[in-house]
Amino acid sequence: MKNIFVDYLFNHFYFVNLPDLETKDAAETRLALANFFNIRITSGAELLQPYMIKQAEKIIGTDVPEAFYRGFPDSVLKLSKFELFLDQILHYYRTYGLNDFSEAGHSLFEEDIERKVFSEETPVKDFAVLSQADAEEKLKDYTEDLLSGTRQLSDEQYKLILEFIREYDYIPESCASKNTAIRLLFDTRDPHFADFLVLSDVPKLADELNYRSSKIKNPKKLNLKNQDRKLLTAVIDRLITSGKIDTRNCYEKKALWSGLLHHLHYKTADPKGIEFLNAMRSDENHSALSAFQKTLDEKGAVPAAQLLVKQKGSGMLMRNLDYLLSRCESDEEVRAIIELIDTDNTIILLQLLNHYHTAPAASRTFKFIKYGMMRKHNETPEEIKSRKTVLSRRDRRAAASAVRMLLEKNLKGRLGKVYIAPEMKNIAMPLQEGASQGGFGTLSKGSRIPLPEGKKIRAFTYWEKVNDIDLSVIGLDKSLNQHEFSWRTMAAEQSDAITFSGDQTSGYSGGSEFFDIDPEKFRKMRPDIRYLIFCNNIFSAACKSFQDCVCRAGYMLRDINDSGEIFEPKTVKSSFTIDCESRFAYLFGLDMTTGDFVWLNIANDSRSRVAGTNAMGFLTQYFEMTKIMNVYDFFSMMAAELVDEPKEAEIAVTDEDIEAGEKTEIIRSYDTERMIALLNNK
Repeated sequence: MKNIFVDYLFNHFYFVNLPDLETKDAAETRLALANFFNIRITSGAELLQPYMIKQAEKIIGTDVPEAFYRGFPDSVLKLSKFELFLDQILHYYRTYGLNDFSEAGHSLFEEDIERKVFSEETPVKDFAVLSQADAEEKLKDYTEDLLSGTRQLSDEQYKLILEFIREYDYIPESCASKNTAIRLLFDTRDPHFADFLVLSDVPKLADELNYRSSKIKNPKKLNLKNQDRKLLTAVIDRLITSGKIDTRNCYEKKALWSGLLHHLHYKTADPKGIEFLNAMRSDENHSALSAFQKTLDEKGAVPAAQLLVKQKGSGMLMRNLDYLLSRCESDEEVRAIIELIDTDNTIILLQLLNHYHTAPAASRTFKFIKYGMMRKHNETPEEIKSRKTVLSRRDRRAAASAVRMLLEKNLKGRLGKVYIAPEMKNIAMPLQEGASQGGFGTLSKGSRIPLPEGKKIRAFTYWEKVNDIDLSVIGLDKSLNQHEFSWRTMAAEQSDAITFSGDQTSGYSGGSEFFDIDPEKFRKMRPDIRYLIFCNNIFSAACKSFQDCVCRAGYMLRDINDSGEIFEPKTVKSSFTIDCESRFAYLFGLDMTTGDFVWLNIANDSRSRVAGTNAMGFLTQYFEMTKIMNVYDFFSMMAAELVDEPKEAEIAVTDEDIEAGEKTEIIRSYDTERMIALLNNK
């Protein structure tokens, strides 16, 4: 079985017994996993194999490069501000000044620190061991659930689908996401995946091909290879022949179509195809949006919304909803428009609920996912002045109320008896995972993890094949002003509330950086800071993106007075690979009011080499997501009956070690595939 499958299952707390390896030393393997990682085997212990120790070492981490201060954090706190500053200056002089990256840099002033025997209290990680047959069945379930999703998938999720199709000759019967279908069409070159598209999707396919082959982000500037032109021609022929010609939608991309058809020198003998080509080459434009605007001006918001849904569907209605609602003259009109939304599309309703519960900032940030990374646009002063859409607080409340009523009506009774653990109120629904990194212990954006008393967060990153990656922390106050904690500032900021391991540059042999945050002490030291946001960026100019190096990041929960071992696998809560095509990634945050750890995990489309230059106020919306909707609320809406005991339930939603019924389906916080399927009515 391929490593991608074995590792994907590990991230879902499964080991796989590989039949080509001898099953031996099961007892010793079980003991080693417990001693090194606090892993407990709940089932299949007789199937354990020694390779599983190496797998856990690779994913959770054991052989991590030393930090700049080897005795972090105690040795750092014993140095003066001048010594810390001088350490950094001399280190930079050797590396960037003399261009000497021959060996990892370490402090000139640090004293030896005697490490204590590890005695920190750490939670158990429960794993099961699957046979290969059971593992393949589990992977098929994951693949089908992910293919049912209408939104963009993370790279890890997409790669699972792609490799499962290749390895097992799997032919999907459906693919709900046009984005996923386009990626599969590109990577497999199998025309079958064009059957999940319509003709208006072709410009998006051309844009993806253009970016992958030439890294051009402007869809109007095509520089396609011959093999890509042949693929596009074959797709257009197939869609025309099968009658998937949505000419009205193509009018909205008429300029792109004109350029694409010219680039391909496209010709067809099919009468319907000739009719389509004539429409795209004519001066006329019968787009649905033109008719929508005319109806809005002449007849009002509700008739315009009805026309938009009829011709373009609920998705387009959602994209124009603020514009329509701002032109409503009564609550009745607001409700009438909200009710036009396709109530079967749970994801759209949840996104709307988030949107109308979140008060708009004075200057808005518009975000979207493209090429697997988040791109954003900050509203300019000129754009603020020319806004056409302004909703009052009353309108937003009315819209949010109408959306929630639709959600409850749509979801009610889909499931039978359901048990939901209270901690599921802290887990966000997987609504926008397209720019996420995959790995062990990762959760949906906005998910919260309450921090136990007596613990601190130790954030980490380590790398190979690049000279320097920076781990930074950005503080946001209530007005969203930024305060930077990074290699540029920490010589003067080191304390027992926030401690930095030093900015190490190391050549290709590997380097690491760590931050310790004691939430209680930090709140007392900096009561003005509302949020802390952790981020990674590549400082080395020679490395273009995280795809060109090896980089992992994550966090540990450590005792306030820890053992002195900087990286301790037993305490690792999450460890994931950053491999996005960018130089900048948001990792996670801390809500300093509640003390909660909050998942961000966003690949940002940025060339920035320094963290403090990026505005991060827009990220605060993720800190509020579970207050608006969470896993507990979602399953409560779907339950025909909520039960107090897991063994009475048909579905148990919990991370607890429970005694469930024989036929009870258990859904964990990290089972995003199952949640995606339920979000899409599967």
